[in-house]
Amino acid sequence: MNLLEHLPSALPEAGCGRLLHGRGYCFPGLEGITLDWFPPSLLFTHFVPLESQQRSALISQLQHWWQGVSDAPFSLVWQDRHTSPAQTDVVGQAPPQSHWVEEGGLAFEVDLARGQNHGLFLDMAEGRAWVRQHAQGRRVLNLFAYTCAFSVFAMAGGAKEVVNLDMSKPALGQGKRNHLRNGFDHGVRYLGHDLFKSFGKLNKLGPYDLVVVDPPSFQKGSFVATKDYARLLRRLPELVAPQGDVLLCLNAPELSRAFLKQQVAEVAPSLQYQQQLANPASFPDVDPDRALKVLHYRQP
Repeated sequence: MNLLEHLPSALPEAGCGRLLHGRGYCFPGLEGITLDWFPPSLLFTHFVPLESQQRSALISQLQHWWQGVSDAPFSLVWQDRHTSPAQTDVVGQAPPQSHWVEEGGLAFEVDLARGQNHGLFLDMAEGRAWVRQHAQGRRVLNLFAYTCAFSVFAMAGGAKEVVNLDMSKPALGQGKRNHLRNGFDHGVRYLGHDLFKSFGKLNKLGPYDLVVVDPPSFQKGSFVATKDYARLLRRLPELVAPQGDVLLCLNAPELSRAFLKQQVAEVAPSLQYQQQLANPASFPDVDPDRALKVLHYRQP
């Protein structure tokens, strides 16, 4: 595996981001790996088995590249996602114990050693930027909020109010810290509930001018896209104000854009398709249907 010819000649000037996206099948021989930059640390993730010799060779390449792009100590978090649960260890200097990174000038807490859910999913950067651009004066509902990054961007864009809902109270706690770090201590709600038991409460707090739906594709006991997206979509229009916007997200390589569009057409036909948001340029993919799908709909 030769990483060097595909790595950037310089680190991003500001913020975090993906440095190598092998999973998009654009780099032959590197299909099972990704490399991310969460200053001051790198996160290397592999989804295929690697022999110890391969690991040593890859780390050596990364150290060689690092000497050409930075004077800082080498800090690498190595994550094996081929095993379950994911195995993580550190090469070189450990990440900060209190680790904050920036995206779009906003601060977010991450924990690279925690496993696959480290606090900020980089492929959704364009979706978050879109929300920031369309949030002014609006009431926003953020479903499957996780650590509330969409909400932070909505508040930065001038949202009137944001309601965040997620089953994980620890994730919402991290989301609250994200808001406070950015100076947003008013106008934000955190609901640690099961969505499918909470439509009554959400209706009382609504309607909403902008709704973000960013569920896990397969999380047993929470959401399985093949059966639960339709359940959600049946109830979604009643939450959306007239001329309200909806972002529907789907990050399942095995499910296409057509799957999501068909679900909407069948169970929420009042929602009108507007566009598909582009993914960050750092996430190239030979097949758009395998990549993250973010579809913009509007309620007439």
